[in-house]
Amino acid sequence: MNHQTRQQLEERLGSLHARLRLGIEKETKPRVFGHGINFFHPENWYSVHSFIRNSLRLVGLYRRGVRNTLDIRVREHEVRLQRLPRAFDGFTLLQLSDIHADIHPPAVHAMIEAVRDLEYDACVLTGDYRAQTHGPVEAALEWMGVLLNSLRQPIYGVFGNHDSITMLPALEQMGMRMLVNEHITIERDGECFYLVGVDDAHYFRVDNIEKAVDGIPPDAPAILLSHTPEIYRNASHAGFDLMLCGHTHGGQICLPGGIPVTLDAKCPRYMGAGPWSYNGMQGYTSAGIGTSIVNVRLNCPPEVTLHRFRAV
Repeated sequence: MNHQTRQQLEERLGSLHARLRLGIEKETKPRVFGHGINFFHPENWYSVHSFIRNSLRLVGLYRRGVRNTLDIRVREHEVRLQRLPRAFDGFTLLQLSDIHADIHPPAVHAMIEAVRDLEYDACVLTGDYRAQTHGPVEAALEWMGVLLNSLRQPIYGVFGNHDSITMLPALEQMGMRMLVNEHITIERDGECFYLVGVDDAHYFRVDNIEKAVDGIPPDAPAILLSHTPEIYRNASHAGFDLMLCGHTHGGQICLPGGIPVTLDAKCPRYMGAGPWSYNGMQGYTSAGIGTSIVNVRLNCPPEVTLHRFRAV
């Protein structure tokens, strides 16, 4: 990382968070065991990649799984929010998650085709833009640029456990406003709600809800973007109306009926994909668009999600 990037990060995030995030990235080399919320991190155990890939080839499922990665579904989710101002009735957010843009470029083109004709008021991306958890970011940024160029503004995003904070200046130059323990105000006809985003909570553990909500009136409607659903308890007690997240890939490789073999997330299994609720807070976990470990999906189609808000 060059001096200019470090300076940009310190100016954008403040010197403390920039130093903290960069220092944690430097110290936390890819680990299979330990660190983060989960003890086991299979994405960093590279020998298991070939084992899974060869096992799927042996049973004749590998090619089908690769084809499935391009079959992107558009999910529609209507969510009724008690505190939503009437001006936002029908407001629609397009959510994209777990893109892993550099693992399989044809999937980026499939994403573009999937969203080309969709109608939405804003777009949110809930993390994991890079395939690996460390190393170069240039290829991921190149393909993210292709994708972002096809989306309509405004676009907001948060970082996931595969992302480096050094990607922030380039992503924002491409038109995506990153929310790094921050919030922004969405306004319409003199009314508003707050969109809040936290930094990665799964591996780097640099989420800070208290900082992110600082300045939001206590009774104001607020929606949280988090890469992982694993902070669902904190989010619910902080008073969020809705939490949008990803990370799990819905299991990615599932048994018939969409039953995930594993979710790689320390949360109840019912939060693994789709809508859920906890302690009065509504949530939605996207099954994501991309893939991790191996470029296959079985019984778990990739998705983009249209969240349509309804005032109660």
